Amino acid sequence: MTMLQTLTERLFDDGNRSDLDPFAVFEEWFALAQEAETNDPNAMAIASADETGMPDVRMVLLNARDKRGFCFFTNFESDKGRQLLANPQAAAVFHWKSLRRQVRLRGPVEVVSTTESDTYFASRHRGSQIASSASLQSRPLENRETLIARVEALTAEIGTADVVRPAHWAGFRILPTMMEFWKDGEYRLHDRVRFTRETPDAGWHNARLYP
Repeated sequence: MTMLQTLTERLFDDGNRSDLDPFAVFEEWFALAQEAETNDPNAMAIASADETGMPDVRMVLLNARDKRGFCFFTNFESDKGRQLLANPQAAAVFHWKSLRRQVRLRGPVEVVSTTESDTYFASRHRGSQIASSASLQSRPLENRETLIARVEALTAEIGTADVVRPAHWAGFRILPTMMEFWKDGEYRLHDRVRFTRETPDAGWHNARLYP
């Protein structure tokens, strides 16, 4: 009787990879990361580019994901917000050191719907909601006391009312046209498989890469 392979086993089986869905492989890896990583298994580095083409990168949290892509939420007036609105393309990487695995992806970026932004904002801790409204993200701050004063003033102004999502705070979704899975190997003979497609609506192709 033939044993069923995990998606990871199929991923690195050079004779049995033709119909693999990279989103499904990601879910298998992410489930392992949630068990193995002590802090923030959903942490990912997001790279964008400014108006000169200079790349910029920072860590954010993956807040939602589905067959369309990978979502995170931020202040659209921040550096990354302005960069992604002007040049809606991004790359991201998840690195799970305890698993010795990483996933890279890149593709066009879209703004998530108002409903999605409202729903996620409502799920946040009240303190985080207020902080998101009070922070002028990425802009110069004279001192920490100024920030605390803004938070305290807004907290007093809102009182017991619900915190309304500010118009400048919403989400981006990366629609990957490339997803690459990397697994550590002895003597740096790592396993790498890359999935590519022409557009977010097209079918996937995959290939093993030299490490």
